[in-house]
Amino acid sequence: MAQQVIMPKWGLTMKEGKIVRWLKGEGDPVEAGEDLFEVETDKITNSVEAPASGVLFQIIVPEGEVAAVQSVLAIIAEAGETPDRVEGGVAPAAEAPAPAAAASGDAPAAAAAATPPVEEGGFVRAMPAARKLAKELGVTLSTVGGTGPNGAITMKDVQAAADAEYAGINASPKAIEFARKKGVDLSQVTGTGTDGKITKADILRAMNPVAEEPVAAGPAIAADTIVPMEGVRKLIADNMQASLNSAAQLSVFVELDVTEMVKLRSTLLARNKRDPEYRLSYNDIISYAVCRALKRHPIMNSTMQDDGIHMHNYVNLGIAVAIPNGLIVPNVKNADSFTLEELKAEVRDVAGRARKGGLSMDEIAGGTFTISNVSMLGMDGFTPILNPPETGILGVGRIVEKPGVVDGEIKIRQMMTLSLTFNHMTTDGAPAMSFLRELGDMLENPGLMIV
Repeated sequence: MAQQVIMPKWGLTMKEGKIVRWLKGEGDPVEAGEDLFEVETDKITNSVEAPASGVLFQIIVPEGEVAAVQSVLAIIAEAGETPDRVEGGVAPAAEAPAPAAAASGDAPAAAAAATPPVEEGGFVRAMPAARKLAKELGVTLSTVGGTGPNGAITMKDVQAAADAEYAGINASPKAIEFARKKGVDLSQVTGTGTDGKITKADILRAMNPVAEEPVAAGPAIAADTIVPMEGVRKLIADNMQASLNSAAQLSVFVELDVTEMVKLRSTLLARNKRDPEYRLSYNDIISYAVCRALKRHPIMNSTMQDDGIHMHNYVNLGIAVAIPNGLIVPNVKNADSFTLEELKAEVRDVAGRARKGGLSMDEIAGGTFTISNVSMLGMDGFTPILNPPETGILGVGRIVEKPGVVDGEIKIRQMMTLSLTFNHMTTDGAPAMSFLRELGDMLENPGLMIV
């Protein structure tokens, strides 16, 4: 029986995913559990396994397209089975199996594929997805040679035919794809890239020419660099916009005298100075304090879901990590159960693998509270955006020396600003501010963490 391949839902906030690459082509055999395709979300790119064994009968959503979660992406059929087509075009009438060319020994299979598969009556044998792609790319199927089962035209055949049209054009693959979608004749576009290569920016300029007007002679104005809003960048933008649209976000600030926390770190570093690899950051201490404060203010350790507010009896602590193409928030599961040294090791582990691309989907889903630290960028404070469906996110600024009054005397103190953004739909201001104030008390007097 045919099996549908659907877009998985990883986490409560995932709405859609982009098909980065199909690892199998139509007509290829697949085994249940083997990697079938790759999906890109705003958080991670991951492989998806085949749900069943059989033959990849139909690819409905091609590479590069975005599909909603739970939508049907492909069909896996049993050997010899011909299931109904799904949104991939009109399926041809059922055909009797063609005799195997290899068995006759008359000609190799490649020779049969060299001639476009036009049958009596003008019907061209082609996969439905190939018909759809041909229509999108403006390719005439009767001119395409098929390499699929029984000489049928596949998506790869259509793509190869379309690419041949641009064989003599000096343009990047992305520029060619963009030109096809916009219907731009690349032979009329002047390239400004390396060695005259046509870029997306050149195509955009050709689509929106600036009227020539007499101007006084002057220095040439450099062309703008256009960064397309696509891929991970677009998914992150959509997720951030969705966060603002789905939550009543409010931010509050507090400035802390963390001189005692600085002393605590110095003491622990000195105690372990014999270990050259020992590290302890302020963020480690703050993470530990956050876990303690969340247990005392459970509403801040909650998530808003369809059936109501879920208050969790565990802390899955998210740590925002900057990566080259965006931001990712892995979380440490049951962070409240660890000692300071254990939590430090767990945070370093997930943050390190986030930068190297070694996270699993489980490690970026299910967070209950997030910390975003910008102290290393020299920032005093900021207003972070919620990581839905979480109720709160803590913004951590740098520690700076400032004059402060202690026992009636002006002394140099170590000062730091914390910000808390919270969902006012989930909690009111007073509980959120009480949480931030208690967290601040722990960092100003670290002994309160163990009370």
